[in-house]
Amino acid sequence: MSSTFGTLFKISTFGESHGKAVGAIVDGCPANIELSEADIQPQLTRRRPGQSDMTTPRDEADRVTILSGTENGKTLGTPIGLLVNNKDQRPGDYGEMSQVPRPSHADFTYQMKYGNRASSGGGRSSARETIGRVAAGTIAEKILAERFGTQITAWVSSVGEIDARDLTGENLTREQIDSNIIRCPDEAAAKKMIELVAATRDRKDSVGGVLTCVAKNIPIGLGEPIFDKFEAKLAQAMLSIPATKGFEIGSGFAGARMFGSTHNDPFVQKDGRLGTATNHSGGVQGGITNGEPVVFRVAFKPPATIGMAQQTATFGGEAAVLEAKGRHDPCVVPRAIPIVETMAALVLMDFVLRQAYRTV
Repeated sequence: MSSTFGTLFKISTFGESHGKAVGAIVDGCPANIELSEADIQPQLTRRRPGQSDMTTPRDEADRVTILSGTENGKTLGTPIGLLVNNKDQRPGDYGEMSQVPRPSHADFTYQMKYGNRASSGGGRSSARETIGRVAAGTIAEKILAERFGTQITAWVSSVGEIDARDLTGENLTREQIDSNIIRCPDEAAAKKMIELVAATRDRKDSVGGVLTCVAKNIPIGLGEPIFDKFEAKLAQAMLSIPATKGFEIGSGFAGARMFGSTHNDPFVQKDGRLGTATNHSGGVQGGITNGEPVVFRVAFKPPATIGMAQQTATFGGEAAVLEAKGRHDPCVVPRAIPIVETMAALVLMDFVLRQAYRTV
């Protein structure tokens, strides 16, 4: 199993959904970066369960502890250990699922691949694994913000068939995005999304959605063609997040319906440098960042674990009806926002170090 991501700024996550703890090891963080738990906690708090009735009621504070890699409030350049204890685990909620694989979940594939699995909560396939990513990625966010003024902001742009208006050109803040429980800054669309998720939850079903993310103040030149193009690594990062089913950058699939004469981004002089008048490229050309905002979208499927009765089969092939117990999100996109933001930061930070190494 591969639990490590990155080349120079490298993270390894550990822990299961209903085990004692989850966390990450960060290797390659530069020395002398001011760092404390208070720098990391805000993004974990945005990711934590039990925030509202739009999310799972599992009650976890998700308080992070820095175990190693710092002294006197600064990084040492040595591996940083990050730990978050699980306090509200209930493995007993998953007894029925030990024999009945959840439809569209990883129960079946993990069992077939490894001959064993953590049947309580999905183990490593659970979104709880992303705690380590968020904690590690927050360190990358801090370094990028201090060195380049980088801002990474994601929001819910659709839930089910409800779409928010295009907000990619607006200077949104995380405070604006967090102003409602669905984390969609289009208030009219947000109201409809909240109603849809509530109705879906009440009938014990689930619904999917899409996040849009914009990263601004990105250095030019990040990305390593041919096989480590910037958008290729970004796609890998996003599609490694549980429940993701789609990724597009810039114009994405809509660009396939355009002509080159309208899709091309003409070069213009702006802000004292050469830039582009439009940004259909999404901030990346030839697999290398061009200094424009990196704009991408990530699609999340409906959560697989639902309380609605489903006709399915046991591992032995016998017909069964599954009404999943436990505490699960009816829609994952509001809590996925800090995961997307911090995974983007990990990609950026790794490429920043690779570019610095290349130009030494």
